[in-house]
Amino acid sequence: MRFLTADYLYPLCINPIKEGVLQVSDTGEVIAIFDNRAVIPKEKLEIFNGILCPGFVNAHCHLELSHLLGKIEKGKGFLNFVGTVRKRNNFSKKKIQKAIAAAEEQMIKNGIVAVGDICNTSDTFLQKKKQNLKYYNFIEVFGVRDELTVQITTDAKVLRNKFREIGQKATISPHAPYSVPPKLMKAISTSLDNEDILLTIHIQETHEENQLFERKEGKLKEWLENINASPEIWKGREKSVDILTELEVEKLMLVHNTFTKKKDLSENYYCTCPKANIYIENTLPDYSIFNPNQLCLGTDSLASNDSLSILEELLVIKENSNFDLNTLLKIACKNGAEALGFSNLGAFERGKTPGVNLISELKKISVIA
Repeated sequence: MRFLTADYLYPLCINPIKEGVLQVSDTGEVIAIFDNRAVIPKEKLEIFNGILCPGFVNAHCHLELSHLLGKIEKGKGFLNFVGTVRKRNNFSKKKIQKAIAAAEEQMIKNGIVAVGDICNTSDTFLQKKKQNLKYYNFIEVFGVRDELTVQITTDAKVLRNKFREIGQKATISPHAPYSVPPKLMKAISTSLDNEDILLTIHIQETHEENQLFERKEGKLKEWLENINASPEIWKGREKSVDILTELEVEKLMLVHNTFTKKKDLSENYYCTCPKANIYIENTLPDYSIFNPNQLCLGTDSLASNDSLSILEELLVIKENSNFDLNTLLKIACKNGAEALGFSNLGAFERGKTPGVNLISELKKISVIA
């Protein structure tokens, strides 16, 4: 049994408590919260400087791209980024696996307890089999030509089932509006079953995406035409978010939203990856338009970031929004846990095992339970 206390306790299910005490079992289960240190014998208290909060949830990551750290030049735009990522297989399996293991270890040290992870391959399977972190695996599909639909969905189901067989959450999800024609979108919806609680999709990550759908022009349209993409991708969709009506699912997480406008918003979860947005296009979403209760936080991949740290992402949002600290921590912990369906995480509520992070300085974090 442990009694943890600091300058402030942020349970995220109730208001912050000055010098609050968190009682946890030896396995990290929350037993009780006390708002007065005096009720606990002094010799039992573990007193820290800083704030205590639950473990972070990285709602959007591409763990399998970890070997691309430093391989993509910053600030060259989205299409340059995509072109470089397509060379992801020009590395040995040994190097890819080593990078995946190191990236997961970095997340653990940075206080992350759960991850919404995008999977195009089975490269992360062996690492996830160790159960070091909780993962929701989004089996990402894209295919710009209709004749590929059956093969793409068949392969995606095989990969989804492989992850499910080791007890992992896994759902087939579309990559983005510009990379999934209506026929493939329909096939994705048909693939869903009662284990699928959430779909994720990259959306409005680049201004070229809005140009494609709203004006039927731009560099993204030229790129798609050069790879013989089905024109059905943009012909029947007047704006990027029109694709949401094609997804027959109750819960969605829309990722990046860098060029999202207030009129585009819906009752879905939104995940922002600020450092990746800066890395690729040197811009950020307008955080003032979002309902903070719907906002989650991700790191994206080491192909588009120099670290996997939710705390660093929070600092970027803090500098570019009016959110208070309690709201920021909900975005980093509670909202992501709710979106991904990890009901045991995200807040210091009795019976949960959310992990305990100590933030002692703005850029310093320690995992203490």
